[in-house]
Amino acid sequence: MKGSHGYLSREQSKAVIEKLKSQSPDAGVLERHLAIEQSLSGDPLSVGNRVMLLEDGKQTYEAMLKAIRAARHHIHVETYIFEADDTGNLFADAFIAKAQAGVKVRVIYDAVGCIKTPKEFFKRMADGGVELLEFNPILKGGIDELNQRDHRKLTIVDGRIAFLGGINISDVYGASSGGSSRMRDEPVEKRPWRDLQSSVEGPAVNELQRVFLTQWARRRKEAPIEDRAYYPTQPQAGPHVVRVMAGSPADEGINDVYAAMISAIDNAEKEVRIINPYFVPHEDLRRALREAAQRGVEVTLILPAHSDSWITYYAGRSYYGELLDAGVKIYERRDRILHAKSATVDGVWTTIGTTNLDWRSLLYNDEINVVVLGADFAGQLNAVFRKDIANSEAITREAWERRPLDARAKEATAKAWARLL
Repeated sequence: MKGSHGYLSREQSKAVIEKLKSQSPDAGVLERHLAIEQSLSGDPLSVGNRVMLLEDGKQTYEAMLKAIRAARHHIHVETYIFEADDTGNLFADAFIAKAQAGVKVRVIYDAVGCIKTPKEFFKRMADGGVELLEFNPILKGGIDELNQRDHRKLTIVDGRIAFLGGINISDVYGASSGGSSRMRDEPVEKRPWRDLQSSVEGPAVNELQRVFLTQWARRRKEAPIEDRAYYPTQPQAGPHVVRVMAGSPADEGINDVYAAMISAIDNAEKEVRIINPYFVPHEDLRRALREAAQRGVEVTLILPAHSDSWITYYAGRSYYGELLDAGVKIYERRDRILHAKSATVDGVWTTIGTTNLDWRSLLYNDEINVVVLGADFAGQLNAVFRKDIANSEAITREAWERRPLDARAKEATAKAWARLL
């Protein structure tokens, strides 16, 4: 394992595991997931981290802007969507203010994700001293470059705190996390999107920093920044063991996020809970879910009832029958557009990040997730899952068999395009 001052000795690593086990009612399960994750990683797991769950736009943006406005050395942002709306201008103003105060501000934004954002919006930031990088500009590369997108949502401030999850910079996440009578009167597409973000403090921030600076250097065709000011010595911030996983089509080998999730499901003993907005799963993942349910693991999927992509929605639903037959429980979130991407296994293994369970995330997108090991963070997420289930409708096998013919036709049509979604 790796701590704030470098690699831990065998004795120190054992002490970390013993402390985690004392906090978990299922110590043996935790130790097994730790061992599996270590073997998958090939690198030491990061210890001494504090990971906190942030719900929806209001809580996320408040935490991010507080950190940004307190920045003293640098702000690094990687985002798929950066809109020129009220939320976008709030962040742009904060970036410009810090850049003019001498803080180094670097922003990577995706060309397709920001296709509707006026160029003048980014020019205002550039004129204010913000360094910008447009990921794979449209019409400046071949089909491979057009298809490869930077889908990450990562913000790092002073190398001390990082934020990552499903939340872009946009008004669609709304000013509140819901529940008001005003929101209930609005059509679903006008309500704040349902999403999750996380804040990370501790040694794992240095790993996230390396991901950002590698992306920045690769796209600018220059050597990565190694200045120690960007990699401060991290205090022990909390109890969480963290693994950082940054996937990219530019890298060779198996997609780390998929491999970690499938491995965790294959080794699950009690429960698997997944929330995801774009569910068009690879056969390996469907196999893992089916087999887990068939051996008695409680497998629960929270998926959208409403989506901004109808073809992805129906492609995902085309797999419901085989999963329901295996005993997988499926719920659809009804009152808001779902955009959260997270999972827990056995109450000790958790992942949160930007990866959707579709072919685009598997093959074409640059994504980033963290795996968090420990009962504390899994408990935070499971509490959120229970609230989401309470706002969802269960899809039963009987109801599924009664779905109308037009829905079946849409599912068949969408499934044919699954590998492109």
